[in-house]
Amino acid sequence: MDGAYASVKGYVRTYVLHHHLMEHLPPPPAKVLDVGGGAGHQTFPLAQAGYDVTILDPSAAMLDKARQRLEQLPTDLRQRVTLLEADGEHADEAVGGKRFAGVLCHGVLGYLEDPMPLVAQLCCCAEDGGIVSIMTGNAHATAVQPALERRWMDALASFDARTGIGVLGVRSRFDTLEEISELIARYGVEPEHWYGTWLFIDWLEFGGATLDPTDTNEVEAIAAVELEASRRDPYRQVSRAFHLVGRKGLAS
Repeated sequence: MDGAYASVKGYVRTYVLHHHLMEHLPPPPAKVLDVGGGAGHQTFPLAQAGYDVTILDPSAAMLDKARQRLEQLPTDLRQRVTLLEADGEHADEAVGGKRFAGVLCHGVLGYLEDPMPLVAQLCCCAEDGGIVSIMTGNAHATAVQPALERRWMDALASFDARTGIGVLGVRSRFDTLEEISELIARYGVEPEHWYGTWLFIDWLEFGGATLDPTDTNEVEAIAAVELEASRRDPYRQVSRAFHLVGRKGLAS
C-alpha cells in the first residue's frame, strides 16, 4: 500500500482528492473522520492544513505505519491526529458517538460484498451540515483497463461487468454514481457534487508507460491535468473511479 502511494498514480490520487475536499469542507480546525484511512496518506495533508483528523482502520499493521509516519511530523500536527482500530461497519461505536464535519471513505466500498452497512455508518457519523466523501470504482468504465491492455475479449465482456482488478491488484466490485447517490440519500445525505478520479494516468499505466516519481515537473503537470479532468464531462464519466461528495441535512 505504501508503495502505491509513493508512485505517481498515488500522488495524483492524494492531490486530486485533497483539492476536492478543500472545496467542500468547512475551514479548520473542523473534525474529519477517515474510515479505512490506513497509513493516513489522505488525512495527514488535512492535518497539515489545520484539521483535527481521526483515522479509523481495522488493520493494526496499517495503523502502525500511520504511527511511524506521524513520528516524523511536527508535534503540533501529531496532536491533531487520532488513530482508532475498528472496522467501518462499527464506526459510530468506535468514535463514541462523536460527529464530524467530514467523513471520508476512499477506495473501500469495492472490497465489500454489500456497501450498505458501511455507508449507513458514514452518514451516521457526519454532523448536521457535514459532508460524506466516498471514492469507489466506476462501474461505467470497466472495459477501459482490459482494452488498454489489449485484452480484447476481456474488454468485450467487461462492458456489463461489475467486478474487475482493483488498484491493489485484487478483484473488487465496482459501483455506479447513481447507486451510491441513492444510497447516501436514504440516510439523510444529499449528493452535492461528484468528480472523476484517475483518467490519463490510468491510460498511461495500462498502456505500459513508466513514469518517474522523482520528475517533479512532470508529476505536478500530470496532477494539474488530472484535477481539471476530474471536474469536467466527458472526462470524469470515464475515469476509473468516481468521487462523490454529499452533505447531511440539518436536523429539523
